[in-house]
Amino acid sequence: MSVVGRGLGIDSRREEATMPRSDRVAATVHVIDDDASVLRALRRLLRAAGFIVETFTGTDEFVAATRSSPPHCLVLDIHLGILTGFDVHEQLVASGVSIPTIFITGYDEAATRERAKNAGAAAYLPKPFEDQALISAIEGALAGA
Repeated sequence: MSVVGRGLGIDSRREEATMPRSDRVAATVHVIDDDASVLRALRRLLRAAGFIVETFTGTDEFVAATRSSPPHCLVLDIHLGILTGFDVHEQLVASGVSIPTIFITGYDEAATRERAKNAGAAAYLPKPFEDQALISAIEGALAGA
């Protein structure tokens, strides 16, 4: 929907979603997904929004990076192949690492939503999701951290 004086609704929302904000500059977001195209898209989106972004296709690289410099927020795909996002999250919790986590998935099911909620997810987003939905979820996770 367009608003007079604000251009096309889609364009104006996109601009708002990707405008860098000074409070995001220091926030590091790690993204784990086994789909390289999803990682590229999320990296572009989140960097344009002003976040420092590191992406990982595998959990080993993520674990190594987290040991030296944990992120402020984690965007974690649920279906990663051998391990699930829930497995990764449980390992973090078991090792005493607390990172606000946003679970994302292309397979939205009630049981999966419930499991994410029970795991203490900062947010749960079924793919595809709007750019602003992810940015808002990250901002909420950072505010609650």
